[in-house]
Amino acid sequence: MNDSAVDPLVDVLARIVGSDHVVTDPDVMADYVIDWSRRFTGSARMVVRPASTDEVAAVVRACVQAGAPLHPQGGNTGLVGGSVPSMQHGVAGAPVVLSTRRLQRCDAVDQTAGQVTVGAGVTLANLRRHAADAGWEYGVDLAGRDSATMGGNLATNAGGIRVCCYGMTRAQVTGIEAVMPDGSVISHLAGLDKDNTGYDLTSLLVGSEGTLGVITAARLRLHRPPGVSTLVMIGVANFDEALALVRDAIVPGVRMLAAEMIDDVGMHAIMALDSLPWPLEQPWPYVLLLEVEDGGSGEGLILDDALDVVAAVDPADVRRMWRYREGQGEAFGSLGVTHRLDVSIPFEHLARVADAVRVAFDDRVDVTHVGVFGHLADGNLHIEVIGPAEDDSSADERVLRLVTEVGGSISAEHGVGRQKAPYLGWCRSPAELAAMRAIKNALDPQGLFAPGVIWE
Repeated sequence: MNDSAVDPLVDVLARIVGSDHVVTDPDVMADYVIDWSRRFTGSARMVVRPASTDEVAAVVRACVQAGAPLHPQGGNTGLVGGSVPSMQHGVAGAPVVLSTRRLQRCDAVDQTAGQVTVGAGVTLANLRRHAADAGWEYGVDLAGRDSATMGGNLATNAGGIRVCCYGMTRAQVTGIEAVMPDGSVISHLAGLDKDNTGYDLTSLLVGSEGTLGVITAARLRLHRPPGVSTLVMIGVANFDEALALVRDAIVPGVRMLAAEMIDDVGMHAIMALDSLPWPLEQPWPYVLLLEVEDGGSGEGLILDDALDVVAAVDPADVRRMWRYREGQGEAFGSLGVTHRLDVSIPFEHLARVADAVRVAFDDRVDVTHVGVFGHLADGNLHIEVIGPAEDDSSADERVLRLVTEVGGSISAEHGVGRQKAPYLGWCRSPAELAAMRAIKNALDPQGLFAPGVIWE
């Protein structure tokens, strides 16, 4: 039982969600104030866990009335500090963490529309299973699917390995329900494919990282699952060679399902973590994973006999091969303190930036490893710098400088969070920043939602 004498807001919120779901015990709150990367930590006034949209709205109204900042949180699998409150607080004090994990709505799949409505607390894995059981596929997939929730996926506009087929999370959303910073509820869940009635609030809230409201549910577009595929792993010298293969090796009319890159640092890291063998005949600086929907015949790809290639068609072999890519986050995490940079690069500069990053820290004795992997088909690199202290932003800045010098983006799919808030102006113009700030001020005039996220 929480001691309401310490904080009067505890009693107010307990009457809304139940005393068991207002947490003030520091040991219990610990998991809510450190993110998956273990690099970003913070402090919270309390954690509140509502179970319905009405409860979320009541919590928001109570916190706004009390002048209490709110930090919406999903599965807390973020990598840029956006999912956890900061240690630095203004006059209003530490935020209340509003966890959406209990929002477990999961409607039956609409077979006619090919859509489904789910709550923010449903994990990506459970959504994908629910869709598959009904004969459909949800278009976004991530390595963290078992713990990442849809609220977080929506708030960050998550990407993943199937963006080349289906697009980012925003492309999957046909309607949204959210509690706004004044406690009002917007609910637009009809899932209409055509609905040109003013501003697109759904697209605005997706990717807003909790700064404009709390997403409680969404109507999602589903896809018919792909047929049997062929997955190949190919050793390549650089990103240009890999891009040429993606351009030229796929038979016209055959759908590409994924094109992923791993450098040799990441390959050896996952091999050590999982006791995996080097899968190719020779060592290579980079490895390309290319998957196409060709019935498993292997005839969807035209590959030169001189290439160093290994193929997988059997589902068990496909899963084993994908482990090299999907285990990259864990593998680099096992090496030490990890600075994770998620960036987008114009295709023409991918090879130059990837190669430059690998040698960019040769002068730093505190940097023990630098790795590059990511989504080749959409120009999204994940850069891992191991060694510098958690609060040392100089490594981040060095990478982001390389990215923005070629017209890239400082965030491809992880969001801005706290990590990249100081650098938002490196890839957004003053006019864009002013427009975004105006939206934030209009919807959250007290600045109570997700303080420190996106905006310093």
